[in-house]
Amino acid sequence: MTDWIGAILAIGVLIIVHEAGHYVVARLCGMRVERFSLGFGPAIVGWRSKKTGTLFQIGPIPFGGFVEIRGMNLAEDVDPTDHSAYPNRPAWQRFLTIFAGPATNYVFAVVLAFGLFTFAGIQGERYWGVDQLLPNAAATGVLEPGDRILSIDGKPLRHQDNLPAAVNATQGREVVVTIRRDGRVMDVKVAAKPDKDGDKQVYRFGFVPQIQVDRVKVGVVRSAKEALIFPVEQTKMIAIGLYEWISGKVEGEVLGPVGITKTIKTSLEQGWVTMIGMLMVLNVYLGLFNLFPLPALDGGRLVFLAYEMATRRRANPKIETPVHTIGILILMVVMVLVTLKDCAKL
Repeated sequence: MTDWIGAILAIGVLIIVHEAGHYVVARLCGMRVERFSLGFGPAIVGWRSKKTGTLFQIGPIPFGGFVEIRGMNLAEDVDPTDHSAYPNRPAWQRFLTIFAGPATNYVFAVVLAFGLFTFAGIQGERYWGVDQLLPNAAATGVLEPGDRILSIDGKPLRHQDNLPAAVNATQGREVVVTIRRDGRVMDVKVAAKPDKDGDKQVYRFGFVPQIQVDRVKVGVVRSAKEALIFPVEQTKMIAIGLYEWISGKVEGEVLGPVGITKTIKTSLEQGWVTMIGMLMVLNVYLGLFNLFPLPALDGGRLVFLAYEMATRRRANPKIETPVHTIGILILMVVMVLVTLKDCAKL
């Protein structure tokens, strides 16, 4: 239960970081922020700032949040003389306010990466390892949690290789598995047991595999350099993975709030280094996702603002308002469907 609470709090951190970007830049641009909400729905708890008038609140639905800026709702009537209202500010200030949310996620990913690399080192060599043994496993008494698999049947195993396929290729023969345990390299003998994968028979050693990573200590300058590179490389990886998924080259899975929370919970169980690494990745995911030029997302609003800045003419509210409204409805339906699927897996 504690891990689930920790995972939900981690989701809250992602949301606060994102919305804080909108909030801070909006305030710097002279806009009045009516409400800063962590979670959706009516407030469970809240307090109003005497200095800014902003209502800070926590809603009952934790998987999201929002910053309500005066006049940001296109259907809202705004006094044209109210200089603190969103539509009455210059286009470049509105652009920066919207862009600040995703940008802050990227900045926070860099901050987390710098802290992790400074105290725990950067990623070095990666291995396939043993996370835990399954009941009646073929490897029981031979392999142990924490073992690193270096080779199977004389063939070196790299982290990008398909471990289940390598084990299945042994077809139940007793083979020599080279492992590293507590810093020592040793050979052990294992014969995989037959198992069912749907209608197919496969052979397994009977353990949960895990990618293990050596960490290399580096100085502050190298940590800063690697931290700046991290979100760039992560964005490239996400973009390539998304392209391959859309083009049908690889299979993919869309996770909703429940699935993401479960993923964070798993990383939390593996220690603080894994947990921080996961938060770094999720900040990049959240920032990049919100930059997609889709209705209801920050990227969708940025498209209209870019049009206004390029043409010096505002988009027709009769077009922009329904576009965002339809986008929100579609996004809500997709989120409900994905969440139901995630709950079914639990």
